[in-house]
Amino acid sequence: MPAPTASLRFSSVTVLYRLTRVALCLALGGLLVACGDQPAPPSAAAVHQLPDDSALARIYDSSCKLCHTNPASGAPLTGDVQAWRPRIVQGADTLLDHSINGYNGMPPMGLCMQCSEEQFLALIRFMSAQDLQ
Repeated sequence: MPAPTASLRFSSVTVLYRLTRVALCLALGGLLVACGDQPAPPSAAAVHQLPDDSALARIYDSSCKLCHTNPASGAPLTGDVQAWRPRIVQGADTLLDHSINGYNGMPPMGLCMQCSEEQFLALIRFMSAQDLQ
């Protein structure tokens, strides 16, 4: 009768080999996923700029800047044309509705309870660096 340890040792080595192969495949897959084409974030100058209009600059600084200069917020960053492009395509009416009523992480009125529709649209134009459709 063969010794049971020899059979167990062989199966343990086989199992270890297979687990190692699986782990390597998963690691390689994880590395490949991390190689995606991520657009570069906007420059620091774009993030720290303010609207030319002093009233809009105050509103932007007190209401918009907190989220639209922080990549972790999920909001499109000021000056990041690529991030704003799909939003701008939705049109001014949709963007205005999202600004006033809130949308996903965007709070209602964008934390600017006194803002007019014109101010919201001007701020969107400024942050997106694009004309509204």
